[in-house]
Amino acid sequence: MRRLAGALVAACTLTALCAVPAAATESQPPPVSTPPMGWNSWNKFGCDINEQLIRETADAMVSSGMKAAGYQYVNVDDCWAEKNRTPDGKYEPHRTRFPSGIKALADYVHGKGLKLGIYTSAGTETCARTMPGSLDHEDADAQTFADWGVDYLKYDNCNNQGRPALERYTKMGEALKKVGRPILYALCEWGQNKPWEWGKNAGAQLWRTTGDISDTWKSMTDIIDQQVGLEAYSGPGGWNDPDMLEVGNGGMTDTEYRSHFALWSLLNAPLLAGNDLRSMSEATKKILLNKDLLAVNQDWGGKQGHKVRDDGDTEVWAKPMSDGSKVVVLFNRGGAPAAVSTTAGEIGAPAASGYRVRDLWSGGETESAGTLRAGLPGHGSATFRVWPSNRPDAAPHTTLSLQSPGYVAIDKPFTTTLKVFNDGRTPVRSGTVKLTVGAGWKPDGRTEVRVPAVAPGKSWEQSWTVRPSSPSGDRVDVSGRIDYRTSSGARTLTASGSAPLVKAPAAGTSALSKAAFMIAENGYGPVERGTSNGESDAGDGRRMSIGGVTYDDGLGVHATSKVRIYLGGGCTSFASSAGVDDEKAGGSVAFEVLGDGKRLANTGVLRRGQAAQQLSAPLSGVQVLDLVVTDGGDGVDSDHADWAGASLTC
Repeated sequence: MRRLAGALVAACTLTALCAVPAAATESQPPPVSTPPMGWNSWNKFGCDINEQLIRETADAMVSSGMKAAGYQYVNVDDCWAEKNRTPDGKYEPHRTRFPSGIKALADYVHGKGLKLGIYTSAGTETCARTMPGSLDHEDADAQTFADWGVDYLKYDNCNNQGRPALERYTKMGEALKKVGRPILYALCEWGQNKPWEWGKNAGAQLWRTTGDISDTWKSMTDIIDQQVGLEAYSGPGGWNDPDMLEVGNGGMTDTEYRSHFALWSLLNAPLLAGNDLRSMSEATKKILLNKDLLAVNQDWGGKQGHKVRDDGDTEVWAKPMSDGSKVVVLFNRGGAPAAVSTTAGEIGAPAASGYRVRDLWSGGETESAGTLRAGLPGHGSATFRVWPSNRPDAAPHTTLSLQSPGYVAIDKPFTTTLKVFNDGRTPVRSGTVKLTVGAGWKPDGRTEVRVPAVAPGKSWEQSWTVRPSSPSGDRVDVSGRIDYRTSSGARTLTASGSAPLVKAPAAGTSALSKAAFMIAENGYGPVERGTSNGESDAGDGRRMSIGGVTYDDGLGVHATSKVRIYLGGGCTSFASSAGVDDEKAGGSVAFEVLGDGKRLANTGVLRRGQAAQQLSAPLSGVQVLDLVVTDGGDGVDSDHADWAGASLTC
């Protein structure tokens, strides 16, 4: 939920409902021996909700198979109530959006064998400022939710009047205990005061560890980074919450969504879908209904996964399972294809002569002598479950990896390599490898080649030079395939990659808002050309304004952000007026200009209201320019940053 400032002061009117002694009606919290699974309205619909949508979503949760897979909560987020309370101080459901009331909606959802969730904030107003928050109304509101049949409360942090988080969240936790109904209590405190250290004592079963997710690769990976080191605070009865799922909302690719879902599953995160369940694609269903990954998330042992190794663009994450097996996610954060590997010993598997390896996306099983490996596309991942096994009774764990550049110049050749690894205990035989390159590009030599037998622990590779013939489009696709035989029969593996097709800017001085981007990663919403960042939707920015001075052009971004542009060595300088846009009430950021990974210019921390700082950088010989914006240290919610008047001279 976007956090918007505001204030609505309303005193609690004590009634019989908010004065019941705790000892008389104290209820037990709902069982949360495994992370909750369900759906929430905010990520897809925001305030555009009504009771028909919620009913249809409950229907879709059943008909799609999600209920059978374990999803059970149907959660209504912000904007469900009237702007003001009733004369006796209670919530009133929005008259046009929810004319039948929340109790009738809960009855409908319960009739489907599901549970209903509701939302409010530990402040005077909710985050969208459409309805009152529950600050100083905790007892009355908790009882109202119980009377309506609510099963889950998401409790946000907006408009909190600066009052201590522990005090506010504990008060609602105590109120929920007194209502005589088990209501799952989810703190949405954004991780500002380390709620993982006190959330359970405040009565909660979930606690948000970060600010809000948005439907971008940058947002998702930033959140993943913030989970490192929190695994000790999660387990049966209380779970770290890195925010809801964005799977199927369209801002990322299916490859990226698979990485998102695999990592959330490994982290024992609450799995709250945020897409439109009524119109899911088959690809989205396959992700959300992956039984093997749901079993990882719902494992009764409840031990959260953790990062094992970080090699920059590639990472290894692992999780212990209650049956003694290990789950590993091999993760490629970079844009270029990469081979990623680990060993059974590194992920904590017991010593054995070999291991049974199950691919949790394909369901296929292989055997390994101890190395676990995958060839991954950019932003891709592989997820394996590993058990000790002393008999090589499956096909050897074999990997086909593709190596190709992160970008391809339109007028230059590039090199690509296919490599076959045999990490099993029996040979790979009778292999044939085939390379395929997108139209407009011609590889040197034959593209289909025979592979000699690959012995256990060995590898084979072949490289091709690929030359431009009549390139077109904005990307170059490269893929490989191997057909081979093992003691367990015939097998096929594929690998693929896609690189942006780039060309150097034209000679002269040009606005960066007109440039082609190799990468445009943004913390919230898309990078905007010519306007401020605005909010989450494309084109919702405004005329740039920094310290009261307006600008007619530039790039509008939201920390953390990276924009990458190909220069090809032919440019001489970059210039911009950098600062925090006036469209938000706060914000602090730092700007950095990188050439081929080396810092060329930067600012200190700039805050909202300060005049723009002039940035310039020499670019002689630079192939790739990166414009980076990071948080100034106070959270990223208001970090709307402008590269005002940004230009290149080439």
